[in-house]
Amino acid sequence: MKKILIIEDDELVGNIYRKKLLAEGFNVDLARDGEAGMEALRSFRPDVVILDLVLPKMTGVEVIKQIRSEPDFRDLPVIVFSNTYLTNQVQEAWKAGATKCLSKANCTSKQVLEALRSALGLNGATTAAPPPRADAPAPASAAAVQATHASSRTPSSDPDAEFQAGLRKSLIEGLPALLAHLRLVLQRLVRADNEAARLKQLSEMYQRIRALTGNAGFADMSQIARMSDALEALLKELYEKPKTFNASTLRTVASAIDFLGVLFERGYLPEDPGAAPPKVLVVDDDVISRRAVIYALEKAKLKSVSVEDPAAAYDLVAENRFDLIVLDVDMPGMNGFELCMKLRQLPAHKKTPVVFVTGLTDFESRTNSMMSGGNDCIAKPFLFIELAVKALGYVLRGRLPAPK
Repeated sequence: MKKILIIEDDELVGNIYRKKLLAEGFNVDLARDGEAGMEALRSFRPDVVILDLVLPKMTGVEVIKQIRSEPDFRDLPVIVFSNTYLTNQVQEAWKAGATKCLSKANCTSKQVLEALRSALGLNGATTAAPPPRADAPAPASAAAVQATHASSRTPSSDPDAEFQAGLRKSLIEGLPALLAHLRLVLQRLVRADNEAARLKQLSEMYQRIRALTGNAGFADMSQIARMSDALEALLKELYEKPKTFNASTLRTVASAIDFLGVLFERGYLPEDPGAAPPKVLVVDDDVISRRAVIYALEKAKLKSVSVEDPAAAYDLVAENRFDLIVLDVDMPGMNGFELCMKLRQLPAHKKTPVVFVTGLTDFESRTNSMMSGGNDCIAKPFLFIELAVKALGYVLRGRLPAPK
């Protein structure tokens, strides 16, 4: 049997991977931090390593560097799992010698197996079955085995689909408890009156969301995985850069958790592959600010059209549909509030989500100025990932099927 070493600090995610690979006939070992992973590597001597980039004691990149520094493991295939938004870490993993990098949010069990078999040179061949127990009966003839399989297997049977269905069912059953815990942690975060208390709650929330990303991706629950993937990246940045925590980022975290609650109820089905890609309109007279908004949207893989003149933006909106509109507030000729009031008079845009971008110093008063029909606001200077989370939430919400 081929041997697989999984280095993953989240116990639930690691055990899910381990269970699936054992069922596929691999010999699997699991380590929960970078140092333990290196010790297991030398004793277990795997054929492939599956490695999370975010690990305690040694980061995933440090583990790859250490693996490549030892002659016995210089050519060992290393498959990396990462957050979609941690592009710098992924680049560092490639440079350190990763064989393949996969996004947890977009990687199903079938794709993991395909990556493993490719790394092992199996070219789609099945792995060897586990050896029989000492007390097991003698194996039947090949013809008898084939006859048994033919009689017990239906034409539609699919082990990967069955595994995903079971994982999805288990995950769905645990979502109400997870949502309740996330809301409890959010309440504690709101009440936290010092940096140490905030960091504790951010860490707790991050760990829960990180596990959700891996589980939802593996179960092919794409909308939940995409949203939790983005929120995971935001929480990581807030934890690592405490000074970026403010009223705006807290509001974004809260709205993301609220939307996860909606997805937990209605977001089980995969996204329609035939649906047109979402379109976002960005209206801002400042070129630097406009580029920042576009870059943030690109992180969430959202394509945008940008306009600097509010009057030209109104003409564009009158002739086109958009999934989201991002408006600067202070613009010459027509401010963001006035433009929003005008577009709300257009039948096609009565309910199109509108997010205002405004200065941090005036954020509190601006959040109460939604009489123009806006849905939300974000404070300048904003984190790229903060706007990505907010925009993704509105776009995904608009594409959910109507509740029955």
